[in-house]
Amino acid sequence: MPDEEESFKVTDRRGRAGDEGRVEGAPAGRAQPPASPSPPGAGAPASVEGEESEGVTDLRGLFAMLATSALIGLGEAIDPEMGGEIRVDLNQAREAIDVLLLLREKTSGNRTARESEFLDQVLYDLQVRFVRASEAKRPR
Repeated sequence: MPDEEESFKVTDRRGRAGDEGRVEGAPAGRAQPPASPSPPGAGAPASVEGEESEGVTDLRGLFAMLATSALIGLGEAIDPEMGGEIRVDLNQAREAIDVLLLLREKTSGNRTARESEFLDQVLYDLQVRFVRASEAKRPR
């Protein structure tokens, strides 16, 4: 029955020059209302060695998040999802370290000196800890 066919509408949501902040269906010239404020600490990078946050998100926050995941897998940090228990999951640690290595390769030339130094330090530390944890689990 051709009368019962559903039609659909395609809406182009790509921004165009002069359309910044425009709400769909709003009269031209009306800007979109400001977004609600984000919760405190959202988007702020983790502070590094007593360094104050600059209020700008950089790659160090991402590197720190992945490093924390690796530390949890190495059993050197508490796993909040396991009720605060410490557990060893070398596969989780290896995956987090591999992602950090991939990010080092893919972001080469696009990191600041501080981001590069932080990443190199974190990777070195995690790799040493991983080797130690792997040797401790190996039967003798």
